[in-house]
Amino acid sequence: MAILVTGAAGFIGSHFVERLLAERPDARIVALDDFNAYYDPALKRQNAAGIAGSERVTLVEGSFGDARLVEDVMTRHEVRAIVHLGGYAGVRASVSMPLAYAEANVQGTLVLLEAARLHPVERFVLASSSTVYGAGCDVPFREDAPLGVPLSPYGASKRAAEIFAEYYTRMQGVPAVWLRPFSVYGPRMRPDLAMHVFASAITAGRPIPLFGDGSYQRDFTHVSDVCAGLLSAMTAEGVVGQAINLGHHKPVAVAELVRLLEDALGRQANIDRKPAFAGDMPVTCADLSKAERLLGYRPRVTISEGVRDFVAWFRGQSTG
Repeated sequence: MAILVTGAAGFIGSHFVERLLAERPDARIVALDDFNAYYDPALKRQNAAGIAGSERVTLVEGSFGDARLVEDVMTRHEVRAIVHLGGYAGVRASVSMPLAYAEANVQGTLVLLEAARLHPVERFVLASSSTVYGAGCDVPFREDAPLGVPLSPYGASKRAAEIFAEYYTRMQGVPAVWLRPFSVYGPRMRPDLAMHVFASAITAGRPIPLFGDGSYQRDFTHVSDVCAGLLSAMTAEGVVGQAINLGHHKPVAVAELVRLLEDALGRQANIDRKPAFAGDMPVTCADLSKAERLLGYRPRVTISEGVRDFVAWFRGQSTG
């Protein structure tokens, strides 16, 4: 049996493939990535080099939105499970690139769901996003609560992908589950994400761009905890047709994140305050009761531990 992992050379994808190799010794993995220029492809190729050395990994360069390529992968490798981690991410970038986000996150997901219908799989795990929770959502965010109005094209595209996954589950028999990660961070994180941006600025002595007064809070979740949830979703019973949060349930103010980075880096930040972004939620926080019940999910990495872990990797990159 082969497991198809999309976005396999990305931040979460490369960590997840490593987790699969460690915990599923019988699994063959097809690692699919198009190495697009959303951020430096050289970083993704570094990630890919770390996983492609295994004889159990077949690296395929191409887009999951290419129906012919996906068809070939499904038949050639006898794919029996799909973990869909690929796509365009980021709230702010989506405002200026809505069509690209819709093509990747909606149409691309539809290509994979259709492939899973034509070539039945044992599980289809879709990585959605906490951004599907829009304006007016009660905190903490529960999967069974109204989602509110999307605040960005990114959130809207992820919600649309979930709706297609639900259709294919209810009406076409595809055994899909969609997970909603919250503010994922850790080694190899994208350079456009806040923790990486802040660490780079502090190290270089540049001002940190801080939107608003820094009081808005995020449910930062370490990539290792997210990978644990993804892995559980591949085999857990009772999860098909379900939305499940993967968070930490302990929101941290962005100003506090800056302080933790200052401590870990041993340098003081210079703050450049900017107007609040209209698409930013004041607070994000995952209700984890469903994840605990269905996946046995319990996040283990505290924000202090996680920041130190990230900084250790970041320093290695800076000196390498």
